[in-house]
Amino acid sequence: MTMVQASRESASQIPADQLYLDDLHVGQRFTTGTYRLDEAQIKAFALQFDPQPFHTDEHAAERTFFKGLAASGWHTAAITMRLNVESGPPLAGGFVGAGGEVSWAAPVRPGDVLHVESEVVEVTPSRSRPDRGTIVLLSRTVNQRGDVVLIQKAKLVVLCKIAA
Repeated sequence: MTMVQASRESASQIPADQLYLDDLHVGQRFTTGTYRLDEAQIKAFALQFDPQPFHTDEHAAERTFFKGLAASGWHTAAITMRLNVESGPPLAGGFVGAGGEVSWAAPVRPGDVLHVESEVVEVTPSRSRPDRGTIVLLSRTVNQRGDVVLIQKAKLVVLCKIAA
């Protein structure tokens, strides 16, 4: 079985509302649903993956750079991923990363309600693989006050529509 045959078979299993590379254009925008973060979630994630006092102990956090409990940046990045996958651009084949940059613009606190606003900033068909290409998706994770808390520029592999 060739790669093109395999891609045709997998593409036929993708729901009709999914977006292929051919459907995407520079300037296209997407906004996700929301995610509410609480103290227990912040501490649980941090205890497992980023056990620093400003993520795990509200009293110790008062005396740190953050001046209070703050979610791990990696927790914020994981929430950004979840929101994009569940209610962001419905990319055919899913969110397949090929690189990127992330920056944390502001701390995320217990009670924050986050959503993601994304824009396609680049669309590039593959020169060697006609069944795919890449996009660059610029995502900003925003809290309920309108503060940008995370900026992510992700290069993603996206399937092309392949004629049957």
